[in-house]
Amino acid sequence: MDLLAEYRRAILFFDAGDPTSAARLLEPIIEAEPDNAAVRQLLARAYFQSAQLGRAEEQLREIVDRNPSDHYAHHVLGRTLERLNRHLDALRHLRIAAAMHSSNGDYTTALRRVETRVVGDGR
Repeated sequence: MDLLAEYRRAILFFDAGDPTSAARLLEPIIEAEPDNAAVRQLLARAYFQSAQLGRAEEQLREIVDRNPSDHYAHHVLGRTLERLNRHLDALRHLRIAAAMHSSNGDYTTALRRVETRVVGDGR
């Protein structure tokens, strides 16, 4: 299998709005190259976009464990946990992402949204 060609095909599927097909192409690539952060990130995003949130969480935690300074992975992990209604867990990662990259409006918006939810839940 030509891994680079499959990765490029996966990008095309992802960009065309078919994250499920992208994930199917990326899964064997990540098995062959488990240290490839770009492939793992795209796989996590494909899982997130296709509402395979448990799988997205698994990939994103792997990214964060390998590179704790990856603010984008923290942000998407926080968003994934938010979608899973695990707001307290999400808050930690959203705070980290916003602290590392405070100029990103998406990060601060997500953080405020989850903070409001946590406060509203009385936690």
